[in-house]
Amino acid sequence: MEKIISQVGQKLRASEYKLTTRRKHILRVLLENKDKHLSAEEVYNLVKAEAPDVGLATVYRTLELFVGFDIIRAMDFGDGRKRYEFGEEDGDCHDHHHLICEECGRIIEVNEDLLEELENRIINDYKFSITNHQLKIFGVCEDCLAKRK
Repeated sequence: MEKIISQVGQKLRASEYKLTTRRKHILRVLLENKDKHLSAEEVYNLVKAEAPDVGLATVYRTLELFVGFDIIRAMDFGDGRKRYEFGEEDGDCHDHHHLICEECGRIIEVNEDLLEELENRIINDYKFSITNHQLKIFGVCEDCLAKRK
């Protein structure tokens, strides 16, 4: 975790920004919850427990700053608010895919590139250079299906 915090600090300093104490608190919350897709409000509530002086506006500004520096990604899962996650650590330029339960809101990550064949067709047939893609599949998760029975 400290290595990532240091890298983020360097990235910000290279563009004359600082990794302030408040930004560091927000970054730590994101790192501690890497497996989740937190909204700004959820980040704020988690940060508040450790740093009560951090305001919601600071969280929003910091998240947008981190998105602008490609430290995190903002995603829209159709629930009316952005959710944030870290990019791929291996440097892969493609997002993983998400299954979104329309009943409970659960988000399941699919960590395989399911669109490689389609991308190749688009590149060849349309001479289009793809930089990224996102696939979100909406439906009902296993737990919610079981509750229906």
